[in-house]
Amino acid sequence: MSTAIPAAAVRSMHRATAALCLTAAAAMGGAGPVSAQAPARAPAETLFIYGPGGPLPAMKEAAAAFGRQHGVYVAVTGGPTQQWLNKARGDADGIFSGAEHMMTDFVRQLGDTVGGGPRPGRIDESTIRPLYLRPVAVLVRPGNPKHIRRFEDLLRPGTKVLVVQGAGQTGLWEDVAGRTGDIGVVRAFRGNIGAVATSSAEAKERWASDTTFDAWLIWNIWQVANPALAEVVPVAERWRVYRDAGVALTAKGRERAHARQFIAFLESREGARIFARWGWKTKPAGRIR
Repeated sequence: MSTAIPAAAVRSMHRATAALCLTAAAAMGGAGPVSAQAPARAPAETLFIYGPGGPLPAMKEAAAAFGRQHGVYVAVTGGPTQQWLNKARGDADGIFSGAEHMMTDFVRQLGDTVGGGPRPGRIDESTIRPLYLRPVAVLVRPGNPKHIRRFEDLLRPGTKVLVVQGAGQTGLWEDVAGRTGDIGVVRAFRGNIGAVATSSAEAKERWASDTTFDAWLIWNIWQVANPALAEVVPVAERWRVYRDAGVALTAKGRERAHARQFIAFLESREGARIFARWGWKTKPAGRIR
């Protein structure tokens, strides 16, 4: 004789399935976009969120937590912009970024077409919200065979450094090397650049495949997400640069209550704890004098 399963248990199983599908997707930095796979039986409402690979691990964990609490499915897709941009134009509820200049680029890229009217994925600029900062760091090989202890060690002749020029790191190495106003530091650092990747995902592949690189200048969060790939050497305050992850609603998302609530969740105490686990600085904003 068959026994009926209570409705509450069925709903619980559906929520668990959604959470497992979110965590099963690969994290940060593959060659293609990383998408949250749809659950076997999705809840009635799905939110679509897009952005770069850097904030992706924290964003996916936050999406899973929010989804469990509210009974919705938050599908997060992250990676190189060109691999998700067209889809985001049609169905994005929210967009996250890895730097302020990146969010500005997204506003332009997701904007209206000439004579084509509003796109659902157009960013509502009034909703843009900087969330959390992360610092630049030096990543070195496991065991630190070149004994790199500080940023200045990257200026030693013969040190081969990997950098990124693009995505959330446009101009990053120059900002770091130029912090003290000494052109000699900029010259020395440039002379040690062994390769310039166009994205963090590309840099990660170069770092993994070419062991001749001694150091990799990138955000600290990449080591947090890939602890077996490298060790981290903190950058002293005199050289340190921070950039933020931000989020915004789209024209479509601002009309959806759960989309607005998800943005608020990212700034909540629980959202901050999630981002902190992935290396982000979540200290409350200070008073501006």
